[in-house]
Amino acid sequence: MFRLTSPLRRRGARLAAACASACLLVTAFAAGPAQAYASGVRVDLRVLVFTDGSAGVGVITAQMDREGVPYDTINLNQPGRPALTAAALSDTVSGRPRARYNGVVLPNEHALPAAELAVLATFEQTFGVRQIDAYTAPSAAVGLTTTWSGVLDGGQLGVTPAGQAAGFGYLNGILPVDDVDPSVTESYGYLATPVAGATYTALVNGTSPASGAIIGVYRTGNREELVITLAMNEYQNVAAQLGHGLLTWLTQGVHLGHWRNWLSVHVDDVFLPDARWDAERNCTTGDDCPDTPHPLADIRMTAADVTALVAWQNAQGMKLELAFNAEGSVDAGPTDPLTARLLADRAQFRWLNHTYGHPYLGCVQDFSTVPWRCATNPTTGAIVYASQAEIRAQFTDNVTWAQSKGISLNRAEVVTGEHSGLRSAPQMAVDNPNLAPALAQAGITVIASDASREPGPRALGSARTVPRHPMNIYYNVATKADEVDEYNWIYTSAADGGSGICSSNPASTCIAPLDPATGFDSYIVPVETRIAYGHVVTADPRPHYVHQSNLTADRIVYPVLDAVLARYRAAFTAATPIVTPRMSEIATLQNQQAAWRTAIAARTVEAYLLNGRVTVINRGGAIAVPITVPANTQTIMLSLLGIELAGGPYGSVYGPERSGWTSLGANGQQLLRLP
Repeated sequence: MFRLTSPLRRRGARLAAACASACLLVTAFAAGPAQAYASGVRVDLRVLVFTDGSAGVGVITAQMDREGVPYDTINLNQPGRPALTAAALSDTVSGRPRARYNGVVLPNEHALPAAELAVLATFEQTFGVRQIDAYTAPSAAVGLTTTWSGVLDGGQLGVTPAGQAAGFGYLNGILPVDDVDPSVTESYGYLATPVAGATYTALVNGTSPASGAIIGVYRTGNREELVITLAMNEYQNVAAQLGHGLLTWLTQGVHLGHWRNWLSVHVDDVFLPDARWDAERNCTTGDDCPDTPHPLADIRMTAADVTALVAWQNAQGMKLELAFNAEGSVDAGPTDPLTARLLADRAQFRWLNHTYGHPYLGCVQDFSTVPWRCATNPTTGAIVYASQAEIRAQFTDNVTWAQSKGISLNRAEVVTGEHSGLRSAPQMAVDNPNLAPALAQAGITVIASDASREPGPRALGSARTVPRHPMNIYYNVATKADEVDEYNWIYTSAADGGSGICSSNPASTCIAPLDPATGFDSYIVPVETRIAYGHVVTADPRPHYVHQSNLTADRIVYPVLDAVLARYRAAFTAATPIVTPRMSEIATLQNQQAAWRTAIAARTVEAYLLNGRVTVINRGGAIAVPITVPANTQTIMLSLLGIELAGGPYGSVYGPERSGWTSLGANGQQLLRLP
């Protein structure tokens, strides 16, 4: 990235003379952009949202929060709310008219009193700023009449060619509408057609059970209004898939923010065996099952499973990340076929330190009670914890073994067994105080945590946590039958033969018992697919994790991952692929996102569009700023006396756009020329 500094300005005359020919070649970039924003005026990159708490507005604000788009909110339910004035929307900066916002979101076209709507319309017409009506019914006021209305659950939406050109070009065209629970109405919509004489362009149509526009642009004069007649909420996958397109249309493809769809999958306990679920006694062998003369054998991958994993990765174009415990290989002996196959194919995988032997690294566990408790010093009563030396050895011994076998890994990353060492209710109210020093001593800066316990990242000494999503494919099963049996035990009532946990736990819901022969494919796979897919399309970078036991026998994790990837590729173009970051990359991203949220709140970054040029200025401390712009947008290396020197395309391509995180020091700036 190139930024203007004082020395460059002082040398401007010499540079202009030395590269006159090159500079003249790029003066075409000074032409006005193919945007609807008015020329000769400054438009700040910030959205104005009027909210009444309705779900439609929530869809758009949720997407802005995911991407990091700055916006201001006016609460329409606030008693005594000041009336909207022209001064709140625009002013003059350096003698030039300024629009304070580059997009406006309303709950519907009638959400403001008539006088305020008139003020807003004048602002939008003057500056070429667009407006979204988050949810409304067709009427002459938005240029539409209803052709059909009703429940759209399980139906389909179709993105039109005009929609793909106007912001939804990352989608293949057909999107299913959520139908999570057939007994509950989830999406209601109006399919519409333009009234006579209206200027209306359909961007998204409803294609089932009837046909008609459901998202489109109503134009009056030089004012454009995106009208949404589909009731949806931010938690629906259909809303998440449409969300980026709504923002792109609203901001005309130019905004602060960064968007990717992420999916990283960790496979824990590689080289180790995992205990097996006992379907007869509804417990886990060697864990909570009573001792028996003939315990069930543990579950451990085979060499054939490694070959199957390589084939799956090659077919799907996605690598799983093997979180390994070297002790499992050492215990299996020098002729272990699994170790031989994994090492022969080691370059095919991404490797992750999962500690040498998978011990519990929190407090010393006392199993004399059920549930277990933390052991205490009999003299002082203080909790006894795993020592710093023990923890550090688990980290470093695993790395040493990997290096001796030619395995490449990032030494700064670690996953502890059961995420142990981190606080975990009810026994571990605080982190093991020896954990942070051991991480620092081992040079580890990123440690995995359990997203079901701690959804957000946090500091742990000099390290940061990266929460991981547990998939409901259990560590102690390798077959569909055992997965269904354990699932039934957890999620059915005692009357139906289950544990009854679902009845007493407010976070659980009881289900009818699944058929042992068909329940995995007919129920568990669709549910787990929907959950994981929801994480992907809501731009959630947190990784998912399963266990090595799920890659053997029936290899039950593959049907879920296959379904997630198939659904994604059906909805998104090949130019908008799933991104699979490493833990350290996720930690960097989460740090950038947190710092950017702080900067948005403090308004320390100034960004605006003027005559096709984007200017971003950092008024605070050093920060990475996310920027999204249309394809073919160029960085400006030097701007002097109306002449610009291009520095190449901005950011990286994702879908039909370019975007990136730009590091700016205090008073640093980034200049971009739109196509």
